[in-house]
Amino acid sequence: MSLKHTYTLWAPLYDLALRPATGPARARNLAELGTLEGERLAIIGIGSGLDLDWLAAHTQPAHCFGIDLTRAMLRRAAQRQAHCPFPLDLIEGDAMALPIATARCDVVLLHLILAVVPQPHRVLAEACRILKPGGRIVIFDKFLRPGQRAPLRRALSPLLGALATRTNVEFEPLLAAQPELCCTRDEPLLANGWFRGITLQKSLT
Repeated sequence: MSLKHTYTLWAPLYDLALRPATGPARARNLAELGTLEGERLAIIGIGSGLDLDWLAAHTQPAHCFGIDLTRAMLRRAAQRQAHCPFPLDLIEGDAMALPIATARCDVVLLHLILAVVPQPHRVLAEACRILKPGGRIVIFDKFLRPGQRAPLRRALSPLLGALATRTNVEFEPLLAAQPELCCTRDEPLLANGWFRGITLQKSLT
């Protein structure tokens, strides 16, 4: 089953499942964005637009791009669009090949997407590509530590990956493949540190 098909099926239930489970951790991570005044923000894997509720209340980006693979998710995000006090473009597209120009954005938000896609290194590379020098990537997702045994999570990952998300992704190898990015924050946010809040900054050169 493709990701597009899977998340089309998940779309009606997504908010019910994710809002209570991740709401406080998600809000804490979003607070790292600051006000975003005058900045362009890209939300890769915007899903149903859960982050838009917080952004509408706390930030004022100059422009926001919301990208998702699934039209059913984008339709739900569009229901929140009317309440956004900033310009928002919702775009159907693949996180591994973003339809956004190079160095277009000041900030990129990656919430619960790196552990979903089959090639997370491509998503991080694309996020880096569309980011301006000196820009930030803010991440909230579940990652194993390098060498962490976690036998159950690793064993279940092939099955869960076919249904919705992977449980064996390690972040450090992804970052190591992007020398332009430097980690400025890495904190545990949920489930005894399995879910982490991470901020990366792109070099100026």
